[in-house]
Amino acid sequence: MIIPPLAAQSGTGTKVRALLSCLKERFAEAGVDSPGLDARLILAMVLGCEGAHLHAHPEKVVSAEELARVGSLAKRRMAREPMAYISGEREFWSTSFLVSPDVLIPRPESELLVERAAALLGKGGKSKVLDVGCGSGAVGLAIASELHEVRITLLDLCPKALGVARRNAERLGFESRTSLLASDLFEALARGEEFDLIASNPPYVATGELDGLMPEVSSFEPRLALDGGVDGMDLIRRIIEEAPGYLVRGGFLLIEMDPRQMAEAETLSVQRGSYRAARRHKDLAGRERVLGLKRA
Repeated sequence: MIIPPLAAQSGTGTKVRALLSCLKERFAEAGVDSPGLDARLILAMVLGCEGAHLHAHPEKVVSAEELARVGSLAKRRMAREPMAYISGEREFWSTSFLVSPDVLIPRPESELLVERAAALLGKGGKSKVLDVGCGSGAVGLAIASELHEVRITLLDLCPKALGVARRNAERLGFESRTSLLASDLFEALARGEEFDLIASNPPYVATGELDGLMPEVSSFEPRLALDGGVDGMDLIRRIIEEAPGYLVRGGFLLIEMDPRQMAEAETLSVQRGSYRAARRHKDLAGRERVLGLKRA
């Protein structure tokens, strides 16, 4: 348990203002990159309130039981466990998704997959969309939230990840439009099944770069969802090679990747001979993040 300094205590206990200050200091010492924000998130989680309530009531006294729980959660954050795993949720596409250590934490840059899918398919049709390597299901289910008649199939190699995706589909009320399959890429799909759009955020970190990532990623997020092989492109190559067999003519493939992989991935798509109209799409930071391909 974190014990605040004497200045943080009063005759009746520890107050919000002092506890926040103590947490921020401890998190900064541990190398957490947003110590003040994470301090507020943890305290608000324990007290069952919004962050604004903490700001409005800095003299509120935290009970001994609440302090013990704050200390337990704070220890996890000081060990660099991601806040998303501590809270069990992460916002993506303005929606709160359940997450666990069995799934990659959804990133803002992956919202580009949703944006492009919505733009390509439009609002009207009853399209079929496939999310390959779905993890929490955030990408596929976010597409479903935008396109209300679309049917979503979520594939993942990890059964526990599919369990998280299933709970998210149920939570959002999309279970009637969602199918889930444990699958190594496309292997579990029925022969001849085709989709209007395939989206994927596959593992694309080079094996040798994994240990150099920030501790929140390298020590806590699942290697299965990160490790893309020697050059990070093992799964990208397979997807580009195999996807045409599951796309309708004129259907779309969207793959997220490292900007450094974009040129080789585009070359592979040309060599495959089943695609046309390759387009590179930039994320909000201006980096080429999603390769869009159209089935010939």
